[in-house]
Amino acid sequence: MTDQLFDAATDGTEGPPGFWRLPGGFDKLLADWSAAGAVAYVEAEYFGGVGEQHAAVWADGAVVLGPLHVPEGQPFGSAGSPISQALRRLGAVADAATDEFAAMELDRHRHSEDWIA
Repeated sequence: MTDQLFDAATDGTEGPPGFWRLPGGFDKLLADWSAAGAVAYVEAEYFGGVGEQHAAVWADGAVVLGPLHVPEGQPFGSAGSPISQALRRLGAVADAATDEFAAMELDRHRHSEDWIA
């Protein structure tokens, strides 16, 4: 979520609890979009291998997963990371060698600057 997208997407209210950068009102837009199919909003912030994840999934106009959060320094539970759980809810399938994030090849988009340009 770039600063420009955040500014364009917010309705000026505070975003829903449980996220760093989910703009105010954007959750309503995600709910609307989910009428056509499930959508996820995920956040990850890592530096030097340490960080946090947040995720939620909307379907049929309502939150159906989350918001999920694993704080810095905490291990992922048996269900996997918040992002993996969200991607699984969207239909991603992992194998023994990789998680859902890599299975969907999202690892090629690790840095916003790389795909925004």
